[in-house]
Amino acid sequence: MSGEMALQERRKGAMRVLAHVPSAEIGARIAEVAVPSHRELRAAESGLVMVRGRIGGDGAPFNLGEATVSRAAVRLDSGQVGFGYVLGRDSDKARLIALCDALLQSPEHAGAIETKVVAPLRAQMQAAQEQGAAEAAATRVDFYTMVRGEG
Repeated sequence: MSGEMALQERRKGAMRVLAHVPSAEIGARIAEVAVPSHRELRAAESGLVMVRGRIGGDGAPFNLGEATVSRAAVRLDSGQVGFGYVLGRDSDKARLIALCDALLQSPEHAGAIETKVVAPLRAQMQAAQEQGAAEAAATRVDFYTMVRGEG
């Protein structure tokens, strides 16, 4: 896998985790990292996007409704640009995700962000998913059919 593809996969994996955890968790983890100087390219803002759907997955597309989205963009002084998009009106989370995205692209900071921010949050998220699955499995009911004998 080329270096550019590996970077894109690492960014996608990090965004998958960061989008699903509360902003307070991200902020607490990123406080452990020496964040270099940076500036906002796009201050965090909220807006609406149209959500489209399809019936049956292959039907004609239709407008399902609108969803609120927050976005931000950050540039490190070393030149890396990070973007953050989240559902809802959490502008702090969008800014933190953009900062993490920029830091993941920096060779000097990518390792620290991966080990101190993304990996612990990924483990925490997986543990919560496993606990939810175990709780759901505990309530599972197995149905069976008895054949009524003729006689």
